[in-house]
Amino acid sequence: MSVQTAPYGSWKSAIDADLLVQGSVRLSEAALVDGRYYWLESRPAEKGRSVLVQHCPQQGRRDAIPAPLSIRSKAHEYGGASYLVDGDHVYFALAEDQRLYRLEIGSQVPEPLTAEGPYRYADLQLDRKRGRLLCVQEDFSGEGEARARILAIDLRSGADAEPEVLAEGADFYSNPTLDPAGDRLCFLRWQHPNMPWDGTELCLAEIDPDGSPVDMRVVAGGDGESVFQPQWSPGGELFYVSDRSNWWNIYRLGEDEPLWRKKAEFATPQWVFGMSTYGFLSDGEILCTYTCEGRWHLATIDTRDRSHKVIEQPYCAIESLRCESPDRGAVMIAAGSSRFPAVVGFDHRTGEFTTIASSNSNALPEELFSRAQAIEFPAGERHVHGFYYSPENPDFEAPEGDRPPLIVFSHGGPTGAASAGLNLKIQYWTSRGFAILDVNYSGSTGYGRDYRERLKGNWGVVDVEDVCAGAEYLVSKGLADPERLLIKGGSAGGYTVLAALTFHDTFKAGASHYGIGDLTTLARDTHKFESRYLDKLVGPWPAAEAVYRERSPIEHVERLNCPVIFFQGLEDKVVPPNQAETMVNALKQQGLPVAYITFPQEGHGFRGGDSIKMALEGELEFYSRIFNFPLPQAGPGITIENLD
Repeated sequence: MSVQTAPYGSWKSAIDADLLVQGSVRLSEAALVDGRYYWLESRPAEKGRSVLVQHCPQQGRRDAIPAPLSIRSKAHEYGGASYLVDGDHVYFALAEDQRLYRLEIGSQVPEPLTAEGPYRYADLQLDRKRGRLLCVQEDFSGEGEARARILAIDLRSGADAEPEVLAEGADFYSNPTLDPAGDRLCFLRWQHPNMPWDGTELCLAEIDPDGSPVDMRVVAGGDGESVFQPQWSPGGELFYVSDRSNWWNIYRLGEDEPLWRKKAEFATPQWVFGMSTYGFLSDGEILCTYTCEGRWHLATIDTRDRSHKVIEQPYCAIESLRCESPDRGAVMIAAGSSRFPAVVGFDHRTGEFTTIASSNSNALPEELFSRAQAIEFPAGERHVHGFYYSPENPDFEAPEGDRPPLIVFSHGGPTGAASAGLNLKIQYWTSRGFAILDVNYSGSTGYGRDYRERLKGNWGVVDVEDVCAGAEYLVSKGLADPERLLIKGGSAGGYTVLAALTFHDTFKAGASHYGIGDLTTLARDTHKFESRYLDKLVGPWPAAEAVYRERSPIEHVERLNCPVIFFQGLEDKVVPPNQAETMVNALKQQGLPVAYITFPQEGHGFRGGDSIKMALEGELEFYSRIFNFPLPQAGPGITIENLD
C-alpha cells in the first residue's frame, strides 16, 4: 500500500481500544516454585478478575484457581503479595471477602484459614517448621486507623482460631521473612509520616521454642534511610537494599559497603507488597535488576568476592524478579521497547530467556511501534528526565510542514516512574499521529534519593513546572505543535494535570483520569497508607492548610481556561467523584468545553474492559472535536458541554 497523507491525530491504526481488552491482560506477582511458573493475570474481559496461572514445562499452562474466584489483597489499598504456592497447594487472599484461603490446585472449593471480619492480609510466608502461615494483617475492627500486625496462623486449627501476634505497635509492616532454618525472623516496619521510600527499619528477632520472636532489634534503616526487600541467602546470611548512599544498592547485614557501589537503583518504591528486584541463584550468587537512566538492566553479583557481570538481554523494563536455587533459574516480568510485558524464564546456566506468557496475544507489526527515546531537558536550574515517543505509522505521513499534537503523560504516585517498556496505551496514540512525552518529573524514582526528594514540600510546584518545561522543550525542538499541547494523567498524575491546567497556560487541553483536585480532602479522608503522605510532599496537616488550599485546583477553578475531559469511577474512595464534579460544573459555568465520563462500578483505577475502552476512545474523540481533525471511524459519541 502507498503511504497516505493525513493530518496528525487522524491516522487509522491497528492498535485500537479492543486490543487493550481482548487478548490483553495485566501480569503481576511472578513466582517460580519447584520448577513451575506462577503469576497473576488481571483480565479486563472478565471485569478485572485476577487469576492465578500455573505453567509446567511439560504440561503447559492452566488456571490454578476455578472461576469465579479472584485473588487480590486490598492491604494498604494497593495490595500485592496476595498468594503463596507450596507444593500442590496455594494460599491466597480472596478478592471478594479478603479472607485467607488454602486450595489444592485443581480442586474447586477453597478452605478458609481466617475468620470473617474487617481484615486484610498480604505478604504470606510459610513456617514449615511450626506448621503455620505468617502474614501482615490490617485490622479495621476498632476506631480510628487500621491496626497493622505480623501474624502467625496455625494451619492445623480452624478458621476461627485466634492467630498469634508476632509484631505490632508500628504503623506499618511488610516483608516478614524466616531464615532457611526457621530460627530467625526479619521484617520491615515504618511509622507515620514516612512512606516506605522515606524511612523504614529492618528488624531482626530470634524465634524461641514456643514460636515467639525474642530479642527483637533494629539492624538497619531509620528516618532518612529506605530499606527494601530483606532476603536470606540459602546459607542464612541476611541481605537488603538501602539508599543510604543516595542510591538504592544491595548490602549484606553487618557490612557498611554495598556489594556493588553503583549510581543506579536496585529497588523501586514499595507501593505494593512483595516487590522483588533480586534473588539467589545459589548461596554465593545473586541475580539482580537495576535501573540506570530510566532503563532496567540485569546482572549477577558474586557475594564472596563482590564481582559482578552485566547480562545482555533484550528488555528495558523488569520487575517481579524471583529465583529458585539451586539451578532452577529465575522468573521475571519483563518488557522491551517492542516487546509486550511478559512472564519470562531465565536459565542462568545457558543464558537463555524464555517467554512463558505474554500480556498481549495479538500479533502486531513492529514497525507500528514508536520506541522510547530517553531525553533530559531543563526546567529552570533543574535537569529533568523523560521518554519521548515520535508519531509512528508506516501507512501514513503528515502534510509537509505540520507538527504533531503532543500529549504529556504525568505518571501517578507521584513517587513512581515512567517505563520505557512497550505500552499499548502509549502506542494507541503514537500510531494515530500524536507525539508523547512521558515525564519522570522531579520526585520520580530511578534517579537517586536526591532527585526523589526534590518533591519534598513542592508537590504541585516543581512537578507542574517540569511537565510544562518538557512540553516547551519539545516545541523548541520543532517536535510539537504549540497550539496542540495536551496533558493527561491519573490519580496523583491527574493532580499534576489539573494543577498545570489551572496555574499555567502551557497546555491547550487535558484529560484527568480520577485526578485529585482537592488536596485538603486527600489529607483528611484518604486511606491509612497515604494518610500522612502529604506531610512531606506539601506540609504537615492541618498546620499547613493554607498551602493545601493554595495548591488545590478546586480552590481556583476560575483560573481553568481550556477544555478538559474527566473520567471518574463512582466507587472511588481515594478521590471521591465530587472533586471532579465541582471542576466540571465550574468549566460549564465559564462556557468552556468539558466532558464528564463516569463508571458506576469502578473505583480508583479502571479494571473493566468496557471502562478501559471508553477511557481511550472517549479521550480521542474529545481531542478530535476540540481541535477539529477527522477520525477514520466514529467515536463513542461522548457529550461535550459548551462545544459549538
